[in-house]
Amino acid sequence: MKFMGRTGVFVCVAWLLAGFSSAYSADNEKLKSSVKIQGSVEKSAISSQKKINKISDETERMLTEYKLILRQYDALHGYNNQVQKIVSGQQKELDSMDLQLTEIDTTNQGVIPLMSRMVETMKKFIDLDVPFLPKERSKRIEGLEELLDRADVTVSEKYRRIMEAYQIEMEYGRTIEAYTGDLTADGRSRSVDFLRIGRVALMYQTLDKKETAAWDPQMKSWQILTEEYRKPVSEGLKIAKKQSPPNLIKLPVSAPEKL
Repeated sequence: MKFMGRTGVFVCVAWLLAGFSSAYSADNEKLKSSVKIQGSVEKSAISSQKKINKISDETERMLTEYKLILRQYDALHGYNNQVQKIVSGQQKELDSMDLQLTEIDTTNQGVIPLMSRMVETMKKFIDLDVPFLPKERSKRIEGLEELLDRADVTVSEKYRRIMEAYQIEMEYGRTIEAYTGDLTADGRSRSVDFLRIGRVALMYQTLDKKETAAWDPQMKSWQILTEEYRKPVSEGLKIAKKQSPPNLIKLPVSAPEKL
């Protein structure tokens, strides 16, 4: 066997090194290519994951909004049902009020003329009654007549006022009263003390107690009383004014008319 020289050995080593270098270079290129591909895949995966995360977040947001909308719908649905019940109830009330207004209009057609007749009847009654408190009672009638013509006063209030006036007139029949007022007679006016015993008797006495008289319903005039009635009438005035305790007194009373 012959040994190669140094040159041959170097050539062989160089050739081997060249072969290894070429293989290494090829493998290196493949590795770089693989790394590059792997990097691209990872970037693509990251991008896809971001898109997935974004879609997931958007889906979660939409699901939350959907649930919120469902709750709002349920709340609005319940509210609308309740409002519908209220509206239906109000409509029934309106229908009832329309019916009542119609009935009131029909009732007013009969009540208003009735109230007018009641006031007119009271006016005639006062004219024919014992003439006590003439100014006060006439003023009350005038107020009722004005009240009937007012549009800003309800029918019920007008009726209440008329019934109140009737009640006052009824009370006159079971009470006694003493008051000072003006009396016009023989063309002259003077202040006297009046004594009313229900509607049974009406008398007056001058402030100096020198004259005492009683109203005669048959004659429609004042009749001067004798001296015997001066003290009883004076005592009656004190009782009516609550200046003396109740007591039996002798007063002139007209006999009832025969039917």
